[in-house]
Amino acid sequence: MTPADFTTVLPEVALSVFAMVALLYGAFTSKDGTAPVLTWATVAAFVVLAIWIGLGGSGSRSAFGGMLIDDPLARFAKVTVLLSAAAVLAMSQDYMARRGLGRFETPILIALAVVGMMVMVSAANLMTVYMGLELQSLALYVLAALRRESPKSTEAGLKYFVLGALSSGIFLYGASLTYGFAGTTQFDGILSTLTGELPLGLLFGLVFMLAGLAFKVSAVPFHMWTPDVYEGAPTPVTALFATAPKVAAMVMIVRLMFDAFGAIPAQWTQVVAVLALASMVLGSIAGIGQRDIKRLMAYSSIVHMGFALLGLAAGTALGVQSTLVYMVIYVAMNVGTFAFILSMEKDGKPITTIDSLHLFAKAEPLKSLAVLLLMFSLAGVPPLLGFFGKFYVLKAAIDANLTWLAIIGVIASVIAAFYYIRIVFYMYFGKEADGTESRMAPAQWVVLMAMAAVMVLGVINLFGIDPLAAVAAEALVR
Repeated sequence: MTPADFTTVLPEVALSVFAMVALLYGAFTSKDGTAPVLTWATVAAFVVLAIWIGLGGSGSRSAFGGMLIDDPLARFAKVTVLLSAAAVLAMSQDYMARRGLGRFETPILIALAVVGMMVMVSAANLMTVYMGLELQSLALYVLAALRRESPKSTEAGLKYFVLGALSSGIFLYGASLTYGFAGTTQFDGILSTLTGELPLGLLFGLVFMLAGLAFKVSAVPFHMWTPDVYEGAPTPVTALFATAPKVAAMVMIVRLMFDAFGAIPAQWTQVVAVLALASMVLGSIAGIGQRDIKRLMAYSSIVHMGFALLGLAAGTALGVQSTLVYMVIYVAMNVGTFAFILSMEKDGKPITTIDSLHLFAKAEPLKSLAVLLLMFSLAGVPPLLGFFGKFYVLKAAIDANLTWLAIIGVIASVIAAFYYIRIVFYMYFGKEADGTESRMAPAQWVVLMAMAAVMVLGVINLFGIDPLAAVAAEALVR
């Protein structure tokens, strides 16, 4: 390893060392009594790393013989992952402490999962992708089953583990096929073999790898784990599942498609378009009957991943840019929504049923207004930020002559708007009933209000996200 290699991976090394030191500190002190300290230390580490990476350099550089790459796309994704994980961890601290889940291992597992995500988005080799994927997944399997006394949490962890192992196996099989026909696992090496007639085995390898990664973003038909795991896992873990891992997996799909298979967009855009279509349609229709808000957010994430894939299906720099912008907006909307879900309780116990929100606005008008803005933004109602996210990907699809897919996306968005607006209707015009209480820690209140404000103020210039996404897309699509 050269000094240049070490410098390139220094953020990942720093976070790994932090996790190991935190583990030793927790193990040799009061264990769970150190959970608040370790949680806030991890939040601080995430924020510092995000600032370091965001301001740390420009251009592209590789490490370890090209197995890892540090370019604008990787930095864009890492900053998004780190800040979203920091927000989720900060707003979950009070919930974890009050529900008896304040274990010192939790922030350490999240830190290790984030290391895996950072490796994923920087990977330029199939083996590196798999290493990052497994590091992320192994930590998330444990987090899903964190509430050991709950059968639902145990079931969620087991389902996620079994289906996650299956998806990893599918990805690995696709990677082995690709290696067999391309003779290399390097992305640029695979790209260089696509000059003549495309071997059928290489195409099968591409499809298998896409299927394995589609599981990680819960794209249909690889979504079957999402509703049960979202419902059964502790709410803070669900909030994490809905944000940072989705960004990492989506960026990994983007990088794999362009860096390794960029010479044959006509082949993989068809597969991505089918995934996008199925996700938008199924997620919008299946969410209508949900009465649990966590299950509803699961189907919501399926719809939104369909829209993100819609941008990728365009196969252009504008499509990649629109996908990156969409993912940032999606993360902001979900972080704000889960800040509210974490506060829902009745008689001191957490509650997640939509029916408990009847006339909530009468007791909590400010919180209800914030939730209204987030729900309308998730539905894509103009002029909120969520509308512009969908507008970006629809424009990219139309410019790539995927007008039929864009039309289906609009229809799916209108259908999905029903279950977002139903929540708002219950809050403002529901029936008299013993509803939910909302006990918010300061961090939860700040995150909820900040994300609601972002939905309104972000339409001015997207807080500068658009030009950063454009630079990341241009670095990838050459």
